[in-house]
Amino acid sequence: MEKKTNKYPLLTTINSPADLRALDVQQLPQVCSELREFLIDELSENPGHFASSMGAIEITVALHYVFDTPYDRIVWDVGHQAYAHKILTGRRDKFSTNRKYHGLSGFPNPSESEYDCFIAGHASNSISAALGMAISSRLKGEKRRNVIAVIGDASIAGGLAFEGLNNAAASKSNLLIVLNDNDMAIANNVGSLNKYLVNITTSKSYNTFRYKTYRLLRKLHLITERHRGIILRFNNSLKSLISRQQNIFEGLNIRYLGPYDGHDVIRLVRVFSDIKRMDGPILLHLRTIKGKGYAPAEADPCLWHAPGKFNKDTGEIIKGKDDGRPKFQDVFGKTLVELAEQDPSIVGITAAMPTGCSLTFMQERFPTRTFDVGISEGHAVTFSAGLAKDGTRPYCCIYSTFLQRGFDEIIHDVAIQNLPVTFCIDRAGLVGEDGVTHHGAFDLAYLQCVPNMTVASPINAADLRNLMFTAQYGNNGPFAIRYPRGKAPEKNWQTEMHILPIGKGRKLNEGEVVAVLSIGPIGNEVAKAVAQAKELGYQVAHYDMIYLKPLDCDILQEVAERYKTVITVEDGTITGGMGTAVAAWMSTHGANITVRKIGIPDRFIKQGSPEELYAECGINEQTILQLIVEEFKKDRQ
Repeated sequence: MEKKTNKYPLLTTINSPADLRALDVQQLPQVCSELREFLIDELSENPGHFASSMGAIEITVALHYVFDTPYDRIVWDVGHQAYAHKILTGRRDKFSTNRKYHGLSGFPNPSESEYDCFIAGHASNSISAALGMAISSRLKGEKRRNVIAVIGDASIAGGLAFEGLNNAAASKSNLLIVLNDNDMAIANNVGSLNKYLVNITTSKSYNTFRYKTYRLLRKLHLITERHRGIILRFNNSLKSLISRQQNIFEGLNIRYLGPYDGHDVIRLVRVFSDIKRMDGPILLHLRTIKGKGYAPAEADPCLWHAPGKFNKDTGEIIKGKDDGRPKFQDVFGKTLVELAEQDPSIVGITAAMPTGCSLTFMQERFPTRTFDVGISEGHAVTFSAGLAKDGTRPYCCIYSTFLQRGFDEIIHDVAIQNLPVTFCIDRAGLVGEDGVTHHGAFDLAYLQCVPNMTVASPINAADLRNLMFTAQYGNNGPFAIRYPRGKAPEKNWQTEMHILPIGKGRKLNEGEVVAVLSIGPIGNEVAKAVAQAKELGYQVAHYDMIYLKPLDCDILQEVAERYKTVITVEDGTITGGMGTAVAAWMSTHGANITVRKIGIPDRFIKQGSPEELYAECGINEQTILQLIVEEFKKDRQ
């Protein structure tokens, strides 16, 4: 019988970074090759973030080989580049559970492993977090602990990253910032910083010469870290002779090294080993290829950011069966084009997610009226406010979880001035496998407390179109429309648009004893539960509120007068959401009615399929039906 060969002879021996460090440095290219093959095998069957992690393999291996993790800290930025990190830190055999219910998180998470020293779902936070750790280590008088921030996929362009750089420059702490520069965010890079990094790359010969000079002087004991200002002054003098370009990082007093080939793992080990002995903040610029090692991903890294299942041999992405229903994001994108064709004042704005939110339809039709501002949500909001201030009508499309980063700007720059910015909030509710950092759980709660803000959610695609139409033609202030990831319930959605009166809901079903108030697409689950209840002999009223703010007081008054129990159903946090608003109204108006609330509980929800997570939170047909039956039985006792 032929003996089965081990496809990953080195990788299967690595159960921790200590095992990796026991290898000879010449074995590291093979480790990288096996990691790539492992990721291709795993992610072709169990979808996840593909291209970014493929591009960061050599960086990951070199970091764990040189630095004493977990004592030395690696802080990942945009954690979807950290799959190799997970595999090398004891989670190889569990990687098949990645992004699954009760499995591994798709992002670094400290509750999962001591090697994950900071949460990494949103972008641009690594430098600030790593600097805090470095200063804390210094204050505690710890033996030299290295702290490394690995920032990639255009996160360096985020405002928080610049704030961290500015603060790091004034610090004496040992902080290494590894810039994983692959020319890409999730979509193509935008902005002048990307062009600047390209220009730095063209100065590679100068940077290489400078680094070699430093190493030589250090080897000859002609310079020490204590007197490194001498070499920095020499560098600046040399640069003035060679080029008039000022390096932005050195201008901030951060030592800059690079750019280097981020896929040359042996050289990276040498560079990291040198840096390990240096003091003060350092930025190491590494050039990588997103999707490295898999030809289809290298050819189209945007498509292969998170491709879903694919045939690893042919590169064919395996798509689910098309049932004719549109995705909510596509309804938004195509409707925006319709509106923009009618009104030249309409523009579209997104923060690095044109494909994810389907602003690409607008981008193709009206490229000069479409703006991708990069990973800069706060800027996207204020930029939209500036557009609105001068008569433009901006539709600002940002994922719910990322819009949290622009909350101050929503209040200060939009709402106070009552500007007509329409926020199209994608990925609302429980988004599934991306997990705790990506669920759109809080938008209803954090937006309904903002004065001047209208907050709405459509039950279907037709109402998404109608709300976008209403924001343009029936409204003169800030307007928020939230909708989920996934498909709309109906196939025939391109109906003629009309205004949905602000603050008015609709009755979907007459009933007695119990009334259910829902908002958004979760109302379709309510409708199923109401139909099931009818078969059991319970006639339940159902109202689609459409608007959370302002609430339809006529509906609330009717419910207070006619029913004994009202059940509120929402796919947002139960704390401060629609249920809270309805209960407050009933209490204020002295209604003698029981209020039962269904929503996302007051805790963070991990990863899993949307169906599993909604079931866990009790936001599904079965739980709604159980509560309805329970209330009817109480009434009949």
